[in-house]
Amino acid sequence: MDADDCNFPPESSDDQSHRGSVASSATLSRAQDVIIYLFGESAVHLCVEGLGSVNVQELGRSVREALHIPESAQDVFSLWLCSPLLDLQLKQRHQPYKLCRQWQDLLYRFTEASEEDISQDEPFLQFRRNVFYSKSKELQMDDEAVLRLLYEEARSNILTGRYPCDPEHWMSLGALSIALDEGTGLDGPQFSSTIREKKLSSFVPGHVAMGSGGLFSTLRGKSSRQAELEQNLLEAYRKISTSAGNSLEPAQLLHQYLNTCHALPYYGCAFFLGEIDKPVQGILQRAKRKAVSVGICLEGVYVMDVKEKHVLLGLRFNELSWDHSYPEDQGDSHILWLEFDGEENGTPVNKLLKIYSKQSEHRFRTSCGCKGTDASCHVSHFSCDTQPSLARSAPGVIDNFSVGCCAGFS
Repeated sequence: MDADDCNFPPESSDDQSHRGSVASSATLSRAQDVIIYLFGESAVHLCVEGLGSVNVQELGRSVREALHIPESAQDVFSLWLCSPLLDLQLKQRHQPYKLCRQWQDLLYRFTEASEEDISQDEPFLQFRRNVFYSKSKELQMDDEAVLRLLYEEARSNILTGRYPCDPEHWMSLGALSIALDEGTGLDGPQFSSTIREKKLSSFVPGHVAMGSGGLFSTLRGKSSRQAELEQNLLEAYRKISTSAGNSLEPAQLLHQYLNTCHALPYYGCAFFLGEIDKPVQGILQRAKRKAVSVGICLEGVYVMDVKEKHVLLGLRFNELSWDHSYPEDQGDSHILWLEFDGEENGTPVNKLLKIYSKQSEHRFRTSCGCKGTDASCHVSHFSCDTQPSLARSAPGVIDNFSVGCCAGFS
């Protein structure tokens, strides 16, 4: 979510503040330690004076200086306020301390988390990719510090399954990660030792390393599956080692990794968790829902199956129209309506996607508004008062499609 559209509530007074872990106003004039987290299990430690009034622009400059990021790359990254319930990309003018004090108010407004979960949620600051930064400009970056940060974020999204991809992609990406960590000169025994030491899940998506199937198939096939994955990784690694003749520089390997990720249309998306309705198999069966991850970027919207780690639906903004409706009764949800063309049995049909979420309107409106990018990102609008009939999706993809918020962003 972009913080620009949030219309934050007034800051709570000290005795009403929800943020018990935030420094009191009496200590804000003194220098305070601030931790800005990065992907890859690292962080930047800063000592900040006037924490209560420091803004994102000032804090971001300090982070870039600490990481030796050139001014030419100042727009590549942004500060995010994150927690298990909500991810919020901050604007330059925002003051992180004040937003921390309003965090519970934001959770009540933009998530459907329980009161208990909200009371226990703690945000943290993270330095990560700016969702509005152009992918084409990113491909032109050659600064190794910038490339390394982008790589660590992309690698995390690959390993967690947030970026679903085909086996040939994650195998190639895993081999590139090994080459970046260990160099390109490992022989077979050294390669196997590295895999055993760091585990397969450090190089291929966790759901791939763990496998799928029942208990019996897991017990019987785990060792052979691991051996097969290791052998396939080794073959991909050897291709990297021999492709250029000479040892590749880290910047070249980083570019290869990011170029592969750029082939995924949902690279650079901002994500939130949700649910979709499963098709009802019979008239007596109650409707059930499937957990999904919804990604939105400047180009389009993508819905992924959280469990199976594959894309259920992807639409570019020039392929859809949209509208938003507010809840009419208690217990109802905000609904984002996406209208798009489809085909069934060779016949053109009109389809409608319902997204249930407090967050979806702000995320969608901000992304499709393009934030100063070219006009091709414009999305047409329709009135949900004249909704077309919901046509069934193609077999094997999804039926009766509706997405609902499930405790905020992933």
